[in-house]
Amino acid sequence: MEKRIGARTVRLEYPPAVLSFAAVGGHMEGQGPLRDEFDELSEDHFWGEKTWERGESAMQRHALSHALRKGGLREADIDFVFAGDLLNQCIGSSFSLRDTGIPFYGLYGACSTMGEALSLAAMLIDGGFARRAAALTSSHFCTAERQYRMPVPYGSQRTPTAQWTATAAGCCILADSGGGPYVTHLTAGRIVDKGIADANNMGAAMAPAAYDTLAALFRDTQTAPADYDLIVTGDLGRLGHDIVVDLFARDGVDMTKNYNDCGLLLFDVKGQDMHCGGSGCGCSASVLCGHLLRGMREKRWNRIVFAPTGALLSPTSSMQGESIPGICHAAVLSNDREG
Repeated sequence: MEKRIGARTVRLEYPPAVLSFAAVGGHMEGQGPLRDEFDELSEDHFWGEKTWERGESAMQRHALSHALRKGGLREADIDFVFAGDLLNQCIGSSFSLRDTGIPFYGLYGACSTMGEALSLAAMLIDGGFARRAAALTSSHFCTAERQYRMPVPYGSQRTPTAQWTATAAGCCILADSGGGPYVTHLTAGRIVDKGIADANNMGAAMAPAAYDTLAALFRDTQTAPADYDLIVTGDLGRLGHDIVVDLFARDGVDMTKNYNDCGLLLFDVKGQDMHCGGSGCGCSASVLCGHLLRGMREKRWNRIVFAPTGALLSPTSSMQGESIPGICHAAVLSNDREG
Protein backbone atom coordinates (compact mmCIF):
# COMPACT_ATOMS: atom_id res chain seq x y z
CA MET A 1 0.00 0.00 0.00
CA GLU A 2 1.31 3.45 -0.93
CA LYS A 3 1.20 5.40 2.33
CA ARG A 4 2.16 8.76 0.90
CA ILE A 5 -0.75 10.77 -0.44
CA GLY A 6 0.02 14.10 -1.98
CA ALA A 7 3.25 15.94 -1.29
CA ARG A 8 3.40 15.94 2.51
CA THR A 9 0.76 13.64 3.98
CA VAL A 10 0.86 9.98 4.94
CA ARG A 11 -2.17 7.73 5.39
CA LEU A 12 -1.36 5.09 7.97
CA GLU A 13 -2.16 1.57 6.82
CA TYR A 14 -2.59 0.27 10.37
CA PRO A 15 -3.66 3.36 12.32
CA PRO A 16 -2.23 3.22 15.86
CA ALA A 17 -4.68 3.43 18.74
CA VAL A 18 -4.47 5.91 21.58
CA LEU A 19 -4.08 3.49 24.46
CA SER A 20 -3.91 6.04 27.27
CA PHE A 21 -3.17 9.69 27.91
CA ALA A 22 -2.56 12.05 30.81
CA ALA A 23 -2.05 15.74 31.50
CA VAL A 24 -0.59 17.55 34.49
CA GLY A 25 -0.51 21.29 35.13
CA GLY A 26 0.38 24.08 37.52
CA HIS A 27 -1.31 26.87 39.42
CA MET A 28 -2.53 28.96 36.48
CA GLU A 29 -3.76 25.90 34.57
CA GLY A 30 -5.74 24.96 37.66
CA GLN A 31 -7.56 28.29 37.44
CA GLY A 32 -8.44 27.85 33.76
CA PRO A 33 -11.54 26.42 32.07
CA LEU A 34 -9.95 22.96 31.57
CA ARG A 35 -9.03 22.47 35.26
CA ASP A 36 -11.26 19.41 35.66
CA GLU A 37 -9.66 17.61 32.71
CA PHE A 38 -6.16 17.38 34.20
CA ASP A 39 -4.97 14.22 35.93
CA GLU A 40 -2.95 16.26 38.41
CA LEU A 41 -2.55 19.92 39.30
CA SER A 42 0.08 21.40 41.62
CA GLU A 43 0.30 24.72 43.45
CA ASP A 44 4.05 24.17 43.83
CA HIS A 45 6.00 25.75 40.95
CA PHE A 46 8.97 23.54 41.87
CA TRP A 47 7.00 20.27 41.96
CA GLY A 48 8.88 19.24 45.07
CA GLU A 49 12.29 19.92 43.51
CA LYS A 50 14.98 22.54 44.19
CA THR A 51 14.87 24.31 40.81
CA TRP A 52 12.26 25.12 38.18
CA GLU A 53 14.14 23.03 35.62
CA ARG A 54 14.07 19.97 37.85
CA GLY A 55 10.41 20.72 38.48
CA GLU A 56 9.71 20.56 34.76
CA SER A 57 11.37 17.15 34.59
CA ALA A 58 9.18 16.07 37.51
CA MET A 59 6.08 17.16 35.56
CA GLN A 60 7.09 14.90 32.69
CA ARG A 61 7.62 11.98 35.06
CA HIS A 62 4.19 12.53 36.59
CA ALA A 63 2.50 12.71 33.17
CA LEU A 64 4.19 9.49 32.04
CA SER A 65 3.33 7.78 35.31
CA HIS A 66 -0.35 8.72 35.06
CA ALA A 67 -0.52 7.54 31.43
CA LEU A 68 1.12 4.22 32.30
CA ARG A 69 -1.23 3.69 35.24
CA LYS A 70 -4.33 4.50 33.20
CA GLY A 71 -3.20 2.10 30.47
CA GLY A 72 -2.36 -0.69 32.92
CA LEU A 73 1.25 -0.58 31.74
CA ARG A 74 4.77 -0.61 33.14
CA GLU A 75 7.76 1.32 31.85
CA ALA A 76 9.10 -1.94 30.39
CA ASP A 77 5.98 -2.21 28.20
CA ILE A 78 6.94 0.92 26.21
CA ASP A 79 9.21 0.26 23.24
CA PHE A 80 10.17 3.88 22.57
CA VAL A 81 9.46 7.33 23.97
CA PHE A 82 9.62 10.52 21.89
CA ALA A 83 9.94 13.52 24.19
CA GLY A 84 10.91 17.17 24.09
CA ASP A 85 10.67 20.54 25.80
CA LEU A 86 11.80 24.14 25.36
CA LEU A 87 15.00 24.01 27.39
CA ASN A 88 18.49 24.09 25.88
CA GLN A 89 19.59 20.58 24.90
CA CYS A 90 16.11 19.28 25.93
CA ILE A 91 17.26 18.74 29.50
CA GLY A 92 13.69 18.66 30.79
CA SER A 93 13.10 15.44 28.87
CA SER A 94 16.49 13.75 29.17
CA PHE A 95 16.64 14.18 32.94
CA SER A 96 13.00 13.14 33.38
CA LEU A 97 13.60 9.85 31.53
CA ARG A 98 17.17 8.98 32.53
CA ASP A 99 16.12 6.40 35.15
CA THR A 100 13.31 4.75 33.16
CA GLY A 101 15.34 2.52 30.84
CA ILE A 102 12.90 3.26 27.98
CA PRO A 103 14.63 3.75 24.59
CA PHE A 104 14.52 7.52 24.10
CA TYR A 105 14.42 9.89 21.13
CA GLY A 106 14.82 13.52 22.18
CA LEU A 107 13.00 16.02 19.95
CA TYR A 108 12.91 19.77 19.50
CA GLY A 109 10.12 21.36 17.50
CA ALA A 110 9.45 24.19 19.97
CA CYS A 111 5.72 24.31 20.76
CA SER A 112 4.99 21.89 17.87
CA THR A 113 6.93 19.11 19.64
CA MET A 114 3.83 17.13 20.66
CA GLY A 115 2.75 16.96 17.02
CA GLU A 116 6.25 15.85 16.01
CA ALA A 117 6.40 13.23 18.77
CA LEU A 118 2.92 11.91 18.00
CA SER A 119 3.74 11.68 14.28
CA LEU A 120 6.99 9.78 14.73
CA ALA A 121 5.49 7.41 17.31
CA ALA A 122 2.53 6.68 15.01
CA MET A 123 4.71 6.00 11.96
CA LEU A 124 6.99 3.74 13.98
CA ILE A 125 4.04 1.61 15.08
CA ASP A 126 2.41 1.61 11.64
CA GLY A 127 5.71 0.43 10.16
CA GLY A 128 5.87 -2.52 12.55
CA PHE A 129 8.91 -1.24 14.43
CA ALA A 130 7.14 -0.95 17.76
CA ARG A 131 4.03 -2.16 19.53
CA ARG A 132 3.76 0.74 21.97
CA ALA A 133 5.34 4.18 21.91
CA ALA A 134 4.87 7.28 24.03
CA ALA A 135 4.78 10.95 23.01
CA LEU A 136 5.68 13.24 25.90
CA THR A 137 6.30 16.99 26.10
CA SER A 138 6.36 19.76 28.67
CA SER A 139 6.96 23.45 29.32
CA HIS A 140 7.25 25.60 32.43
CA PHE A 141 6.54 29.32 32.66
CA CYS A 142 9.52 30.07 34.89
CA THR A 143 12.09 27.99 32.96
CA ALA A 144 10.99 29.47 29.64
CA GLU A 145 11.06 33.05 30.93
CA ARG A 146 14.53 32.53 32.42
CA GLN A 147 15.87 31.11 29.16
CA TYR A 148 14.16 33.21 26.50
CA ARG A 149 13.27 36.56 27.99
CA MET A 150 13.75 38.28 31.34
CA PRO A 151 14.40 36.67 34.75
CA VAL A 152 11.01 36.28 36.43
CA PRO A 153 11.89 38.45 39.49
CA TYR A 154 12.71 41.33 37.11
CA GLY A 155 8.97 41.91 36.62
CA SER A 156 9.20 43.21 33.05
CA GLN A 157 6.00 44.44 31.41
CA ARG A 158 4.45 42.08 28.86
CA THR A 159 3.46 43.41 25.44
CA PRO A 160 -0.16 43.05 24.20
CA THR A 161 0.91 40.34 21.72
CA ALA A 162 2.70 38.26 24.37
CA GLN A 163 1.50 34.81 25.41
CA TRP A 164 1.78 32.94 28.71
CA THR A 165 3.96 29.82 28.68
CA ALA A 166 1.99 26.94 30.17
CA THR A 167 3.36 25.07 33.17
CA ALA A 168 2.11 21.70 32.01
CA ALA A 169 3.00 18.34 30.50
CA GLY A 170 1.13 15.78 28.43
CA CYS A 171 1.77 12.14 27.62
CA CYS A 172 0.01 10.05 24.96
CA ILE A 173 0.72 6.33 24.62
CA LEU A 174 0.02 4.78 21.21
CA ALA A 175 -0.32 1.06 20.53
CA ASP A 176 -0.76 -1.27 17.57
CA SER A 177 -4.21 -2.31 18.86
CA GLY A 178 -6.91 -0.88 21.05
CA GLY A 179 -10.23 0.87 21.08
CA GLY A 180 -9.06 4.26 19.85
CA PRO A 181 -9.17 7.07 18.99
CA TYR A 182 -6.79 6.30 16.14
CA VAL A 183 -4.10 8.34 14.38
CA THR A 184 -5.07 7.99 10.73
CA HIS A 185 -3.21 10.71 8.77
CA LEU A 186 -0.12 12.84 9.35
CA THR A 187 1.02 15.95 7.50
CA ALA A 188 4.64 16.94 8.02
CA GLY A 189 5.40 20.59 8.56
CA ARG A 190 7.96 22.58 6.65
CA ILE A 191 9.73 25.71 7.85
CA VAL A 192 7.89 28.92 6.98
CA ASP A 193 9.47 32.30 7.74
CA LYS A 194 7.68 35.57 6.96
CA GLY A 195 10.28 37.79 8.61
CA ILE A 196 8.68 38.31 12.03
CA ALA A 197 11.49 39.08 14.48
CA ASP A 198 9.57 40.08 17.62
CA ALA A 199 10.01 37.33 20.24
CA ASN A 200 6.90 38.67 21.99
CA ASN A 201 4.73 38.08 18.92
CA MET A 202 4.93 34.31 18.46
CA GLY A 203 1.40 34.02 17.09
CA ALA A 204 2.20 36.11 14.03
CA ALA A 205 5.46 34.20 13.49
CA MET A 206 3.79 30.76 13.62
CA ALA A 207 0.45 31.42 11.92
CA PRO A 208 1.78 31.18 8.32
CA ALA A 209 3.20 27.71 9.11
CA ALA A 210 -0.18 26.59 10.49
CA TYR A 211 -1.89 27.83 7.33
CA ASP A 212 0.72 26.11 5.15
CA THR A 213 0.39 22.71 6.87
CA LEU A 214 -3.41 22.74 7.15
CA ALA A 215 -3.72 23.76 3.49
CA ALA A 216 -1.42 20.85 2.57
CA LEU A 217 -3.52 18.44 4.66
CA PHE A 218 -6.76 19.54 3.01
CA ARG A 219 -5.18 19.41 -0.45
CA ASP A 220 -3.48 16.02 -0.02
CA THR A 221 -6.51 14.31 1.53
CA GLN A 222 -9.05 16.12 -0.67
CA THR A 223 -10.93 17.24 2.41
CA ALA A 224 -12.27 20.57 3.65
CA PRO A 225 -12.65 22.05 7.15
CA ALA A 226 -16.27 20.90 7.22
CA ASP A 227 -15.11 17.25 7.04
CA TYR A 228 -13.80 17.49 10.60
CA ASP A 229 -15.66 18.02 13.85
CA LEU A 230 -12.85 20.17 15.22
CA ILE A 231 -9.58 21.66 13.97
CA VAL A 232 -7.18 22.78 16.69
CA THR A 233 -3.86 24.52 16.19
CA GLY A 234 -1.36 24.82 19.00
CA ASP A 235 -0.33 27.95 20.77
CA LEU A 236 -1.08 30.57 18.16
CA GLY A 237 -3.18 32.49 20.64
CA ARG A 238 -5.75 35.09 19.68
CA LEU A 239 -3.68 37.00 17.11
CA GLY A 240 -2.26 33.93 15.37
CA HIS A 241 -5.69 32.27 15.30
CA ASP A 242 -7.18 35.32 13.60
CA ILE A 243 -4.35 35.42 11.05
CA VAL A 244 -5.00 31.77 10.09
CA VAL A 245 -8.71 32.50 9.66
CA ASP A 246 -7.85 35.50 7.46
CA LEU A 247 -5.32 33.59 5.32
CA PHE A 248 -7.87 30.86 4.57
CA ALA A 249 -10.59 33.45 3.92
CA ARG A 250 -8.43 34.83 1.12
CA ASP A 251 -8.62 31.36 -0.46
CA GLY A 252 -12.39 31.32 -0.05
CA VAL A 253 -12.17 28.75 2.78
CA ASP A 254 -14.30 29.32 5.88
CA MET A 255 -12.47 28.39 9.12
CA THR A 256 -14.87 30.13 11.49
CA LYS A 257 -17.20 27.24 12.33
CA ASN A 258 -14.99 24.54 13.86
CA TYR A 259 -11.50 26.01 14.31
CA ASN A 260 -9.91 26.77 17.69
CA ASP A 261 -6.46 27.02 19.24
CA CYS A 262 -4.91 25.35 22.30
CA GLY A 263 -3.61 28.72 23.46
CA LEU A 264 -7.19 29.97 23.68
CA LEU A 265 -8.63 26.80 25.22
CA LEU A 266 -6.22 26.28 28.12
CA PHE A 267 -6.77 29.61 29.88
CA ASP A 268 -9.55 32.14 30.40
CA VAL A 269 -7.66 34.62 28.25
CA LYS A 270 -9.48 37.72 29.50
CA GLY A 271 -10.26 36.64 33.06
CA GLN A 272 -6.71 35.42 33.74
CA ASP A 273 -5.08 38.34 31.87
CA MET A 274 -3.25 36.13 29.40
CA HIS A 275 -2.93 38.85 26.75
CA CYS A 276 -2.97 36.78 23.52
CA GLY A 277 -3.31 33.35 25.21
CA GLY A 278 -1.18 30.37 26.16
CA SER A 279 1.94 28.88 24.60
CA GLY A 280 4.69 26.35 25.27
CA CYS A 281 5.16 22.64 24.51
CA GLY A 282 2.97 21.82 27.50
CA CYS A 283 0.08 23.94 26.25
CA SER A 284 -0.91 21.86 23.20
CA ALA A 285 0.22 18.63 24.91
CA SER A 286 -2.00 19.13 27.95
CA VAL A 287 -4.97 20.28 25.87
CA LEU A 288 -4.61 17.18 23.69
CA CYS A 289 -4.10 14.76 26.58
CA GLY A 290 -6.57 16.35 28.95
CA HIS A 291 -9.33 17.82 26.80
CA LEU A 292 -9.31 16.65 23.19
CA LEU A 293 -8.71 12.92 23.61
CA ARG A 294 -11.09 12.79 26.56
CA GLY A 295 -13.71 14.49 24.40
CA MET A 296 -13.22 11.96 21.63
CA ARG A 297 -13.60 9.08 24.09
CA GLU A 298 -16.83 10.70 25.28
CA LYS A 299 -18.00 11.06 21.63
CA ARG A 300 -18.08 14.87 21.73
CA TRP A 301 -16.05 14.73 18.52
CA ASN A 302 -15.51 11.87 16.10
CA ARG A 303 -12.78 13.24 13.85
CA ILE A 304 -10.38 16.08 14.65
CA VAL A 305 -7.19 17.68 13.36
CA PHE A 306 -4.50 18.39 15.95
CA ALA A 307 -1.93 20.79 14.51
CA PRO A 308 0.49 22.26 17.09
CA THR A 309 2.81 25.02 15.96
CA GLY A 310 6.34 25.97 16.93
CA ALA A 311 8.55 29.08 16.79
CA LEU A 312 12.05 27.91 15.93
CA LEU A 313 14.07 30.61 17.65
CA SER A 314 16.69 30.61 20.39
CA PRO A 315 18.17 33.29 22.64
CA THR A 316 21.23 33.28 20.39
CA SER A 317 19.27 33.81 17.16
CA SER A 318 17.21 36.59 18.75
CA MET A 319 20.33 38.43 19.95
CA GLN A 320 21.75 38.15 16.43
CA GLY A 321 18.66 39.85 14.99
CA GLU A 322 17.35 36.75 13.21
CA SER A 323 13.72 36.37 12.24
CA ILE A 324 11.56 33.62 13.76
CA PRO A 325 10.89 30.58 11.52
CA GLY A 326 7.67 28.70 12.22
CA ILE A 327 6.60 25.08 11.79
CA CYS A 328 3.40 23.07 12.23
CA HIS A 329 2.85 19.30 12.28
CA ALA A 330 -0.70 17.99 11.84
CA ALA A 331 -2.31 14.70 12.87
CA VAL A 332 -5.82 13.48 12.09
CA LEU A 333 -7.42 11.57 14.96
CA SER A 334 -10.57 9.56 14.39
CA ASN A 335 -12.80 7.25 16.41
CA ASP A 336 -13.04 5.14 13.25
CA ARG A 337 -10.02 3.14 12.11
CA GLU A 338 -9.79 4.58 8.59
CA GLY A 339 -6.66 2.84 7.30
